[in-house]
Amino acid sequence: MNRKKLQKLTDSLTKNCKHFSKFEVKCLINLFYNLVGEVTERQGVIIGLDRNAFRNILHMTFGMTDDMIMDRVFRGFDKDNDGCISVIEWVYGLSVFLRGTLEEKMKFFQGFQDEIVNLLFLGLLFIDCFEVFDLNGDSFISKEEMFHMLKNSLLKQPSEEDPDEGIKDLVEITLKKMDHDHDGKLSFADYEQAVREETLLLEAFGPCLPDPKSQKEFEAQVFKDPNEFSEV
Repeated sequence: MNRKKLQKLTDSLTKNCKHFSKFEVKCLINLFYNLVGEVTERQGVIIGLDRNAFRNILHMTFGMTDDMIMDRVFRGFDKDNDGCISVIEWVYGLSVFLRGTLEEKMKFFQGFQDEIVNLLFLGLLFIDCFEVFDLNGDSFISKEEMFHMLKNSLLKQPSEEDPDEGIKDLVEITLKKMDHDHDGKLSFADYEQAVREETLLLEAFGPCLPDPKSQKEFEAQVFKDPNEFSEV
């Protein structure tokens, strides 16, 4: 990307990206192009981070290990569903992934695909942990989805004869805590109310946001003097 295009992109993202300074936006853009490599921009060619590259970042940088959760986080960043995370999706996604408010994190990239470009520049994309956990996209987190996610995120103890029974019990306990309308599944309204009452429930079914230590290390490495900038 030439200097003029880079400056224009940096200015546009900074104007509408409330969680990053202009310097930080520029650092993230530089990192993005370091990660995707030297690619000649031309019409019809998608330049971005594919699923495997992004999952590698989530694993190596933020310590995520659950394939299902990482896949859902990728889908949260990839708002236009083209199979790649663009530089715009990268900066806006990280804005809330790293520094978003509770309100924003409860709405994990909830946007409108038909208006993706306009929404990105208006800064109206939010991260939605609920959508990460809603595996089939029906706007509810069912008992089966809870069971599947908790089974993947919990370590099996050698002494347990039937760990599935313990997970089923945990699902019932979770429902009792979060299912405010008592319909046997979690709507976004249930989830939102529960998280407002207890913020630890934001990632009740598995880690889909960076822990403070990983976040601090990432920012310390990326937001440095551009002359000392290196790939993570």
